[in-house]
Amino acid sequence: MPGGGVVHAPTDWIADWADLPDDVDARGLAAALVRVGLEVEKVESAGDALTGPIVVGRVLSRDAEPQNNGKTINWCSVDVGEEQPRGIVCGAHNFEAGDLVVVALPGAELAGGFAISARRTYGHVSDGMICSVRELGIGEDHAGILVLPAEAAKPGADALDVLGLRAAVLDIAVTPDRGYCLSMRGLAREAAGALGVTFRDVAATVAVPTPDADGYPVRVADPQGCDRFSARSVTGLDPAAATPDWMRQRLRAAGMRPISLAVDVTNYVMLETGQPLHAFDRAKLSGALGVRRAAAGERLTTLDSVTRALDPEDLVVTDDTGPVALAGVMGGAATEIDAGSTDVVLEAAHWNPTAIARAVRRHRLPSEAAKRFERNVDPEIAAAALQRCVDLLVEHGGATAAPGFTVVGEGPSRPVVRMRITRPQELAGREISPEVVRGRLLEVGCTVDGEAELVVTAPSWRPDLTGSADLVEEVVRLEGYDTVPSVLPVAPPGRGLTPEQTLARTISRAVAAAGYVEVLTNPFLSPTVFDALGLPPDDSRRAALRVANPLAETEPLLRTTLLPGLLATLARNVGRGQRDAALSETGLVFLAEPATPPVPTVGVAGRPSDVQIAALNAAVPIQPRNLAVVLAGEREPSGWWGPGRPAGWGDAVEAARTVARAARVEVEVTHADVAPWHPGRCAELRLGGTVVGHAGELHPRVVRALDLPPRTSAMELDLTLFTPPPPAPAPTLTSYPPVLLDVALVVDAAVPAADVEAALRTGAGPLLESVRLFDVYIDETRLGPGRRSLAYALRLRAPDRTMTIEEATTARDAAVAEATVRTGARLRE
Repeated sequence: MPGGGVVHAPTDWIADWADLPDDVDARGLAAALVRVGLEVEKVESAGDALTGPIVVGRVLSRDAEPQNNGKTINWCSVDVGEEQPRGIVCGAHNFEAGDLVVVALPGAELAGGFAISARRTYGHVSDGMICSVRELGIGEDHAGILVLPAEAAKPGADALDVLGLRAAVLDIAVTPDRGYCLSMRGLAREAAGALGVTFRDVAATVAVPTPDADGYPVRVADPQGCDRFSARSVTGLDPAAATPDWMRQRLRAAGMRPISLAVDVTNYVMLETGQPLHAFDRAKLSGALGVRRAAAGERLTTLDSVTRALDPEDLVVTDDTGPVALAGVMGGAATEIDAGSTDVVLEAAHWNPTAIARAVRRHRLPSEAAKRFERNVDPEIAAAALQRCVDLLVEHGGATAAPGFTVVGEGPSRPVVRMRITRPQELAGREISPEVVRGRLLEVGCTVDGEAELVVTAPSWRPDLTGSADLVEEVVRLEGYDTVPSVLPVAPPGRGLTPEQTLARTISRAVAAAGYVEVLTNPFLSPTVFDALGLPPDDSRRAALRVANPLAETEPLLRTTLLPGLLATLARNVGRGQRDAALSETGLVFLAEPATPPVPTVGVAGRPSDVQIAALNAAVPIQPRNLAVVLAGEREPSGWWGPGRPAGWGDAVEAARTVARAARVEVEVTHADVAPWHPGRCAELRLGGTVVGHAGELHPRVVRALDLPPRTSAMELDLTLFTPPPPAPAPTLTSYPPVLLDVALVVDAAVPAADVEAALRTGAGPLLESVRLFDVYIDETRLGPGRRSLAYALRLRAPDRTMTIEEATTARDAAVAEATVRTGARLRE
């Protein structure tokens, strides 16, 4: 589906078709539309940006004065309704003496905050400014000034009133399923329903003739792309006929630039009815109009003067010479209306929304017509829109309606939905009587039959009403979403968080409490990131799954590790001045197994079979939930108390221990050599003999490749390997004191401290309450080359008695003996 569109709706235009109450102003109308589900983004008038004296002026004289710089300026005398005319310098040349113009007098302020004052320029004092539509903020044309119709107003009149710039305009964001609201007809219907007033359908105000065979010939070769094509013709149009001022004002207020009468009328009717129309110069057409798909190699020059190579999927309107319009998107330059066009063929069709949306994206050619067609136009409004267009050309252009009215195709069928009349009340949780249900559906435009079970035929402009849920939504939104009670359901007993959810929350809170800021990164990777991380060619993390339709071609892979996203976030924060950072993320990674079958293609016409569902499930990759942290800068800040402590590999390991404590388990820490970590500062984390992750300082090459701060450290764990612990036992309280003993052991520098700690725990036995490494000492003179001293604090306690020093010494000696056997340690003298 396409995204939503925005419509600029003048309130006085809406009021033409809905009897708005006198006490409802623009903001009241906006509030009413919001109540029925529309999003009003802004309420404003085009004159809001204009202040001060801006009046109508009549040019009394215009003297051209060439300048030394090659430019010619006009020295004008302008009647602005005062006793004396004003002298004004103007650089534009598209006006003559006697024309009515818009004049901003000194003290006025134009669009963009441009203040007007009397100033000397080109040898004259310019006492004001003659304005263009761009300077008034009502268009982009800056080539010439705005010339008003000859009898628009008298000099001195308020120009904003004359131009209709004080009328309020609503900017409304229309969702894809509410395409009918891209018209004044649709908005007036919504306003009438919201305010409980009368709606008048523009389609009922025109006398539509009966289709016959005398109209302009049309052949539709692709009824799937165009299920209805209608055409009317007018002759004898006066090419010099001007668009009426009121129509120009409304087009500008709606965000469209007036061009010529024929073009302006088709745009006006599109905005009013929602049906886009196209006008062809009949003299430039050769033979019948046709509808087909483009042929290979065909080209079309569109109205924007761009020659486009057509795609075989493009729908085109043709005559005997070939394509003359890109259907539903933009007309062709060869048949456009110009200053000499007198005979016009008007077309109104119902195009396939998907075909139009694809053509827009294929040619990067958005248009107001396509915006409506790709959201589905009312197929029954074409005849009324054509007649409305003909009537306006006859009235204002002196044209004559040609005989004949061509209609080819039956159009789509209207959906019929069955619904229990009590269904809206059941789903809304509030009383909605059967009379209200029936009345609201009639307001929407539905045909309603039946009593207890309603048989509802959706209106032609609402193809989105295909199920009972859609009808319920219509009833409830017209009643007002604010009338739906807000009631929290009662949680069923015994259905709180699962043990896995509880553990995940506990771990997340523990990591946050340890000072890590949790982030959420994009789960997609670039193939180049694996080389930046220094992963070996056979590393399983390189076997990433490719997304069939990635958001960005530079990141087409699903992540196999959380580190790339976290490290990119760290680099971005450091680049913005956040030098001390500690970030964490918990999320899924996607691991493909070698035997994983490819994802099968399943149709959407019906429910997949059990075999197809099993094949889809078999193709789903393994998705463990990981937790990762990254650190850089100072872990403990510096201050008046002294220097800070930089973050290091030990902090990354401690983050893993934080997770383990939250899960009430202990991780074993051993040395490892795994990318992307530094081989001498990488720890392998084990749980019951199973590797659950790694932590440490990143390799310098990785740091340089990813533009990270020096000594950046990281940790990543597989949380799915942490099982929810049983309920915590009540803490054992004892009045017996502990015995605190320290031991310093000399070992080879290659012996991991974790191995020494494990040996001490085993040797000390059940009396050991805790063991903690508190000092590492290296001195080759005293200890010998390649040796280091590890000092541990032992805490021993007996639960049922006061320990004697002999018991504590025996336990300590047993711990040292075990460490000697397993690691070659000796007591430091």
